[in-house]
Amino acid sequence: MAVLELKNVQKKYGTGAAEVVALDQINFKANEGEVVLIMGPSGAGKSTFLTVAGSLQKPSSGQVKVDGKNIAEISPAESNNLRLQEIGFVLQSYNLVPFLTVEEQFELVRRVKKTGNLNDAALKKLLAQLGITNLVDKYPSALSGGQQQRAAIARALYANPEILLADEPTASLDSKNVDEVGQLFKDLAKDYNKVVILVTHDPRLEQYADHIYEMMDGKMTKKR
Repeated sequence: MAVLELKNVQKKYGTGAAEVVALDQINFKANEGEVVLIMGPSGAGKSTFLTVAGSLQKPSSGQVKVDGKNIAEISPAESNNLRLQEIGFVLQSYNLVPFLTVEEQFELVRRVKKTGNLNDAALKKLLAQLGITNLVDKYPSALSGGQQQRAAIARALYANPEILLADEPTASLDSKNVDEVGQLFKDLAKDYNKVVILVTHDPRLEQYADHIYEMMDGKMTKKR
């Protein structure tokens, strides 16, 4: 059974002449242990796909299933709990709390999600893999864009989600760091049976993907 599945999903905004179909009959599956790329130009519907798949908004029609449960029908409180327990996000804006150090970002996660997070040894390994071990006492303002991106990835993975949704996770990284982060996503998917979905323009990530989908004008086709 697919961990994440979208069946005939449509998402519309506006009505009448102002109506926009952001997602048009999307069918999609992702299994544990897989890295899946969602590629396409700006305005293709990738970000809408991410928010619908992550239960940040509901589809206009169709089903969104996580572990077989249709999350398109759950309450806002259930959606909040789903995102807390099972879905991690890495957003383009990083969303690091500006007045907390990198270490304190993890403490904040521990306050909100008290169990099920990575243990100290696993977190230490993750920080080393991302090359930010020596940055844990720094505030976001003291970090470069690439360092902030890697800290945001670490914070999302610290909560140990079943599904990781990342929006342009390599946008601020040079080729060396893209390779390191791409390999990290692949290792996390394989070693810890995670579903990793990367919304990206970056063709450098294709070598790390098990499957690649392309989006254009709200429609999705499977490339690989």
